[in-house]
Amino acid sequence: MGMIFSRFSELILEIDNFRPLETCDIPSPIFLILMSCRCLAPGRHQFDQWFGYCIYKLLNQQTLNLHARPISVMMLMKILMILLLFLLHGVALCAEINAGRLYSQYCSVCHGEKGDSKSRARGSMIPPPRDLTSPESSIELTRERMIQSVSHGRPGTAMAAWKNQLSSEQIAAIVDYIRITMMLPAATTDSESGRRLYAENCSVCHGDDGQGARWTLTNLKPPPRNFTLPQAADELSRNYMLEVVRYGKADTAMPGFSSQLDESDISKVVDYVRQAFMSLTGDSGENTSDSSQLSCLDIEAPMPQGLKGDITRGQAYYIQNCVACHGLAGDGKGPRAYFILPKPRNFHHAASRHSLNRPTLFTAIARGSRGTDMPAWDTVMPSQQIADIAEYIYQTFIRQDQTANQSSKPDKG
Repeated sequence: MGMIFSRFSELILEIDNFRPLETCDIPSPIFLILMSCRCLAPGRHQFDQWFGYCIYKLLNQQTLNLHARPISVMMLMKILMILLLFLLHGVALCAEINAGRLYSQYCSVCHGEKGDSKSRARGSMIPPPRDLTSPESSIELTRERMIQSVSHGRPGTAMAAWKNQLSSEQIAAIVDYIRITMMLPAATTDSESGRRLYAENCSVCHGDDGQGARWTLTNLKPPPRNFTLPQAADELSRNYMLEVVRYGKADTAMPGFSSQLDESDISKVVDYVRQAFMSLTGDSGENTSDSSQLSCLDIEAPMPQGLKGDITRGQAYYIQNCVACHGLAGDGKGPRAYFILPKPRNFHHAASRHSLNRPTLFTAIARGSRGTDMPAWDTVMPSQQIADIAEYIYQTFIRQDQTANQSSKPDKG
């Protein structure tokens, strides 16, 4: 398009072969047309120079030599075509709607530049402006409802009607701009369900944007996981997240949801978090941490490497090496636990019962746990001693809790 209009300027310059600055020997109709075209689009440097000279002459009331020479039919057609093309270009520019600019002009003062309602006006409005980036908004706001709200306002709120200031095309463009740039996409029915489940069960702590609700940052220790950080994608496998949602996480405010959500709903909300906040899909991002690989734990799995642990020796090693953090009762409340974040593992927690067996205990003791104070003991302790400690923990805390839990359930039938 730039090349075309550059050629237009050249055509204008060629009319009558005028000589800039020295003379203005141009028929008056052509002079007026040139004036009009110069207002519509910038020309080349020579044309700018000539145009400035004409304005200078007019301002100083000097006479321009604008005699009425005959204009050929070909010349007239050329002039009319140039005018028509410039006119069409101007109409196209006027018809183009800049939705982002319209949003900034009419909407951002209340809803914020990012649509998150974090604006200066928020504190003075009851109810506050809608957070357009929240999962609830994505669930509740259809395109038709948004167009209706922008056009006619929302009774009982500060949302005004804009139908008298904006055309229907402009309103539709603003709505589409919000939906594309601010509202999370809903690719499938499962992701829509996951978004709803997240809004109902998780957003109160983890926040609408997955970064953690503001109130939790100073009131919960440790604060909820920020799913948008790069390390979240590295550390959290899908299996591990499923386990945490099912059974909770010890020594945090994260409860288990296995009594409120079925397996299908848990999968949907985990997949939604991974897609919307962690930019992951499916099983990508799997890691090899001790409890992340087994969603259906074989509780009777044997010790690795053909080892057999001794519970008596394991108790002595546990008291000598593990009590300071995990506590004598295995509840994660040893003398050092107060100074450690994240807290040491509580072996009585439901998450431990459903994620720890002999192999996972052996691996966790031998290799340590990334992101915690749990060291890798295989550098200072032989495999047999590690197996003894794992057997003691398994028999004393994990298996006893599982047996007690199963005996407490009423018989069915």
